[in-house]
Amino acid sequence: MIYQFRSKAGPDVIMLADLTQRIFEILGRPLEPRGILTVEQLPTLIIALETAILKDLEERAKSNVADQENTEKPKLADRLGQRAYPFLELMKQAKAKDEPVMWGV
Repeated sequence: MIYQFRSKAGPDVIMLADLTQRIFEILGRPLEPRGILTVEQLPTLIIALETAILKDLEERAKSNVADQENTEKPKLADRLGQRAYPFLELMKQAKAKDEPVMWGV
């Protein structure tokens, strides 16, 4: 399934279900076919996602040090920060312009 997130504050963001589910687990919200992230919720949600991205980077750095003898490196596309960046930016733009983020509408 594909989710399309919209806000008057920025361009639409389209994500596949696996990434959307992972982000919503980080945000502590159930993923429903339709919904809204209100302006009041955005600051907390942005912090939660940024914290998870930093944690992911730290874990990857630790695993890279531990696995230096292994020449296979994790794919860049698997990094949470890279995959979640468009959604994070949409939330930041929406917060800055006092606009909600909606999907499924």
